[in-house]
Amino acid sequence: MKNVTLKAGNEQDFFRRGKALARLADASQPIPEERTVSFEDPADLLRLLTARRLDVFRSVKGEPGSITVIAGRLHRDRSAVKRDVDQLAQVGLVTIETKTLPGHGQMKEIRAAAGVFRLEAMVM
Repeated sequence: MKNVTLKAGNEQDFFRRGKALARLADASQPIPEERTVSFEDPADLLRLLTARRLDVFRSVKGEPGSITVIAGRLHRDRSAVKRDVDQLAQVGLVTIETKTLPGHGQMKEIRAAAGVFRLEAMVM
């Protein structure tokens, strides 16, 4: 995926985006590689994007790694980082991929889900 947008939006915005994608599909046009995550209540968006979660996200965007590695980089407890990663993964900001380690079993690698992230905020 190339782009992820986080924003506050309403039901009309959701259906407007859906109709635009349907028109592209009907016209056999390529569907853009992007994802929009909208929150009806801007407070929900602010609850997701805490300073600690942004630190986790920046760390992963800079260099993917396991939860243990990320926790070490940030000097934080592993279980707290895991909770933050789970929240970020739930909305699609990061992906969790299981990798096989030679002779060591498996590891879950955390990566940024897209190359470009956009945060849109509009106060009315």
